Amino acid sequence: MALTGRTALLAALGSLPIGLWEPSWAGILAVNAPLAVACACDFALAAPVRRLGLTRSGDTSVRLGDPADITLTVTNPSRRPLRARVRDAWPPSSWQPGTEIAASRHRLTVPAGERRRITTRLRPIRRGDHQADRVTIRSYGPLGLFTRQGTHRVPWTVRVLPPFTSRKHLPSKLARLRELDGRTSVLQRGEGTEFDSLREYVPGDDTRSIDWRATARQSSVAVRTWRPERDRHILLALDTGRTSAGRVGDAPRLDAAMDAALLLAALASRAGDRVDLLAYDRRVRALVQGRTAGDVLPSLVNAMATIEPELVETDARGLTATALRTAPRRSLIVLFTTLDAAPFEEGILPVLPQLTQRHTVLVASVADPHIATMARSRGTTDAVYEAAAAAQAQSERHRTAEQLRRHGVTVVDATPDDLAPALADAYLALKAGGRL
Repeated sequence: MALTGRTALLAALGSLPIGLWEPSWAGILAVNAPLAVACACDFALAAPVRRLGLTRSGDTSVRLGDPADITLTVTNPSRRPLRARVRDAWPPSSWQPGTEIAASRHRLTVPAGERRRITTRLRPIRRGDHQADRVTIRSYGPLGLFTRQGTHRVPWTVRVLPPFTSRKHLPSKLARLRELDGRTSVLQRGEGTEFDSLREYVPGDDTRSIDWRATARQSSVAVRTWRPERDRHILLALDTGRTSAGRVGDAPRLDAAMDAALLLAALASRAGDRVDLLAYDRRVRALVQGRTAGDVLPSLVNAMATIEPELVETDARGLTATALRTAPRRSLIVLFTTLDAAPFEEGILPVLPQLTQRHTVLVASVADPHIATMARSRGTTDAVYEAAAAAQAQSERHRTAEQLRRHGVTVVDATPDDLAPALADAYLALKAGGRL
């Protein structure tokens, strides 16, 4: 005889023999009374969740790609020990893909009246401020039959800074700067306009650098050395409009521009120049001014951390006007923007003379390495079309760069890996030529 679903369920719960008769509720309760008592005791002995005290400590900033350790201290003020599972929730971008579950969940035991610490290790994959979400705690009784669960808000913010991967180029650029600064014997006439010192003539020196008066007073030929000017002003202007959001590889163009700007700032501050930062699209997104040489790099890194591309067309006139207000005296303005023909010809090009007539202007643009790969494609019909499209795109960028050069602008157009060292070399060339 087939049993009904209700009969089978009651028989299983009460461990009753299955027969042709209907079990009574009284019989079921009599058999399950010990289980009910055990469950009630287990629930009563589970430590309360709402009364727990939670505080945080740990890292408040970290470079992108490095781990950040956040310590959560759990205090159990009750008279019952806490046996719990804890989930410390953070935004998805705080973890490498697929690691969130293992990294955010912890087992915890806190004796009555004591405290314990657990550490959550974040590995952010995006810049910006990462704020802690809720802490969810599930408290178990000694038998594990019943649980209490609750959530707590424990605020904490970790600022993820730009990685500054181009700092590996800094030693070689500083060595070149020392040569320009007269600290080695390779300094040549014309590299700067400030007189530095006299030294003995060596074969290969420019004869125009010979100081004849000093030579007449000693037995050897003396030559003058020159050093680049110091205390010049450099404005790093980041275009944060829609074109900066285009992805090149795994990151937006803006990130590559930031990395190049940081290397230039580190180099220029070592050279004795003053460095300011302006990030702009339709309004000012970040402005860093008047920092000392020792404080300029941390200030720039901190300001860049929260800047994100805005999906709006950049107001070129507003950018120019803000740059002129920020740099009232003659300066080097380094504009990080696109060389794509349409947005450049309609935006920056008409207002460019306002900058070039008062300042030295350098335009830095991030090129897509995939375009160069497409230009070399051959073998199939699709590959030939890709190569033609890439050649057209490269031709348009070259034409835009030539337009800039005719206005006296220095242009650096390079892939993300090459942009930072190429920009540093362009800066050193301007120093060597006495154009700053």
